Amino acid sequence: MIDLPAQLSSLLPAGAVLTGNDMSAYLQDWWGRQIGTALCAVLPNTTEEVAAIVRACANAKHGVVPQGGRTGLTGAGVPDVSNKPPVILSLSRLCKIRKLDAMNGSIEVDAGCVLSNVQSAAIAADRLFPVSLGAEGSCQIGGIISTNAGGTNVLRYGTTRENVLGLEVVLPDGTIWNGMKSLRKDNAGYALRHMFIGAEGTLGIVTGAVLKLHPLPKAHATAWIGVADPDLALRLLNRIQTDCGERLTAFELMNEEQLASVIAHHPVAASPTEAPWHLLIELADMHGPETLHETLLSSLDAAMNAGEILDAVVAQNGAQRESFWALRHGTAEANRNTGHLLSADISVPVSSVPQFLIVASTAVRARFPEAQLVIVSHFGDGNVHFGVRFSSGDWGSYCDPTVMALSVRTIVNDCADALGGSFSAEHGVGRKLVDELRRRTDQAGYQSMQRLKEAFDPYGIMNPGCVLGGQDRVR
Repeated sequence: MIDLPAQLSSLLPAGAVLTGNDMSAYLQDWWGRQIGTALCAVLPNTTEEVAAIVRACANAKHGVVPQGGRTGLTGAGVPDVSNKPPVILSLSRLCKIRKLDAMNGSIEVDAGCVLSNVQSAAIAADRLFPVSLGAEGSCQIGGIISTNAGGTNVLRYGTTRENVLGLEVVLPDGTIWNGMKSLRKDNAGYALRHMFIGAEGTLGIVTGAVLKLHPLPKAHATAWIGVADPDLALRLLNRIQTDCGERLTAFELMNEEQLASVIAHHPVAASPTEAPWHLLIELADMHGPETLHETLLSSLDAAMNAGEILDAVVAQNGAQRESFWALRHGTAEANRNTGHLLSADISVPVSSVPQFLIVASTAVRARFPEAQLVIVSHFGDGNVHFGVRFSSGDWGSYCDPTVMALSVRTIVNDCADALGGSFSAEHGVGRKLVDELRRRTDQAGYQSMQRLKEAFDPYGIMNPGCVLGGQDRVR
């Protein structure tokens, strides 16, 4: 029997292998709901040390779970308690910004870099790395690449996938693939980097990335808007896209219940408008703020005259803009701390968002009439986070909580399916949604995923139990 922790300790600096209580922080997710088990947790400092760890695990045919900032919502970074306890491999010590080339619009970073640090480095060079989400102060680059994270700027800049130029990856046998090119065009064979973006660590471990930078906007125009219903929000989206074009960067929707939860969690906050539904809209441009504000005000004035909006408040300064965004980015923390929330992460065609909200709300309320619906949406790209909250008393009045969670998920995801949508918009599959992937993916597609996994990772050691579940457990 190989003493794998001892072997790993011999490959790494002192203190890089944690066991027992020392690794407890690495066994659960940000929500504190998922807790797993592990043989040990290892904290390498370099790509070469990552490769040595993976080679040792490959030789022992032992599972390894790569881990970033542990902010994921589907359990990809939490070891599955039903598997043989794996080795957790934390990328947190790989946190160097290797190179920034402002003229090329690229930045080369370690996978353990915190997203906000990469954003700050780009800003210091008068550039923008546009991926932005509520967990940006703790999530890591490797994690957002492995889940193909979205966030609030997808409408203008695309998902993480659209902002990755090159990757460095440790493969399942411990070899290192160096694909760290900073090219916009490269048709030399298969685009391997796309195999690892969104793969959630099941095909290899991302240790470095070349990210695309954009010109840094010099002006923003931000508005908080009250609307009567999502259908009017859709009409407003089309109006502003016509009037403002690519300057529209964000178009976020939340219902009154979601906003109330944020305000309850942050008592100093207040709602800028009174309405059943709320929108946060932002324009960004390279020119002065006066022109941008005039453009936004003109569009909103026309919308008001057309009866598309109930009220609107345009941010008058940076502090007010930040207060608007604090309400939007405060949703995850508020939902974690208020009530029992079951949440789905779906996407549908943008034009179908209002219809989805109607049919999903009707279906959930028919099954759980006492539940509260807590909804926040990246409306501009068709992504809806559909939450169903129960009070502590209601939770046990229906059935077993696990059964109830599956029921809610099935109802909401069925509604998305019927509109040509997806059950996983930006959070990934992880371990939580492996059955949904198997059930909702056509046979040819699912078998292709299985063959791809087998080709890259024949022993199934990479993040076992994640994405394909029991199909890729360590053999």
